[in-house]
Amino acid sequence: MDFIPIDYESLRLIWWALLGVLLIGFAIMGGMDLGIGTLLPAVARTDEERRVLINLMGPTWEGNQVWLILGGGAIFAAFPPLYAVSFSGFYLAMIVILLALILRPVGFKFRGKIADHRWRAVWDWSLFIGGFVPALILGVAVGNALLGAPFDLDRTLRPSYLGNFFGLLMPFALVAGLVSLAMVVTLGASVIAKRTNGDIAERAARYGQWSGIAAIVLFALAGVWVAFGLEGYVITSQVVTDAGSNPLAKEVTRQTGVWLANYSVHPWTIAAPVLGFAGMALAVIGLRLGRDVVAILASAIGIAGIVATAGLSMFPFLLPSSYNPDASLTVWDASSSHLTLFIMLVATVFFMPIIIAYTSWVYKVMSGPVSGESLSKNPNAY
Repeated sequence: MDFIPIDYESLRLIWWALLGVLLIGFAIMGGMDLGIGTLLPAVARTDEERRVLINLMGPTWEGNQVWLILGGGAIFAAFPPLYAVSFSGFYLAMIVILLALILRPVGFKFRGKIADHRWRAVWDWSLFIGGFVPALILGVAVGNALLGAPFDLDRTLRPSYLGNFFGLLMPFALVAGLVSLAMVVTLGASVIAKRTNGDIAERAARYGQWSGIAAIVLFALAGVWVAFGLEGYVITSQVVTDAGSNPLAKEVTRQTGVWLANYSVHPWTIAAPVLGFAGMALAVIGLRLGRDVVAILASAIGIAGIVATAGLSMFPFLLPSSYNPDASLTVWDASSSHLTLFIMLVATVFFMPIIIAYTSWVYKVMSGPVSGESLSKNPNAY
């Protein structure tokens, strides 16, 4: 592969970083919709107020899902063993997430078909489920990645998953799920406060302050748990960063608190948890003072910091194995070939700016306030 201008080790690092960017992109863009959906029953008290929230996320939710699709595609193409283990082992959890997400477009389309209070209430709760459940379970998935998943690999590297859906609901994983839920609710509340007015904006700001405080407390609790009560994973054999992918060609042990090792080896990584705490704190202050734009930007920064904290803590691990630590998947032994990573990078460099530019243009067009008055003038409103 002498014709490839980027070495194998660097390409693996680039794709690990790109995967993080895509996951952060979905956590922010898709998380905004999840947060608004979760807040729907609490913030919107009348039919008109609920229509305001539905039309707040309705025009852009499909575009926001692109980040989820890109993240799944990146895992499939750049880290096939990770895709094989996670999408098969967490199959039932993924199905629950997808079913919940499907409720959202169905709710948008069917809610207004019949002018009946009970009919609309059913779809309102469906939209709540479509926000609450994915936000919680995706956080639970991150918590399980830190705990390690019960899988093994045979001699031909075929994975076998030895757990079940309810085994994912461990106490630490549930705390991670609550962190995920709290941070997206804070972002959703900030967007509602910015783009609506009156009682609905005031309620959103109030709930956003509480969820922001909850995110800070739960994130701190998770950090203390990781430091003193959670076994992490560390490679004890020689680390080869540019060899062919073979997860079984290493030795791994488990140690309490080892997930914090990267912060002493690479002190710059402490920026991630600092941004997580500072972003959420500034979002709470912004909502308190009515600085809605500040709250949106700060909550987005907080989400990026929290997600980055998990990724940087685990590096180079992608998905450790609690059943057989030596079978754990890492950046260095669970990637596609050198050529595949390079071709994908070329395609990404071309298409990613187009996606970002189009998304930016859509949000600029849809950036105006949403109110009952504006809905009455829009024949296409939900």
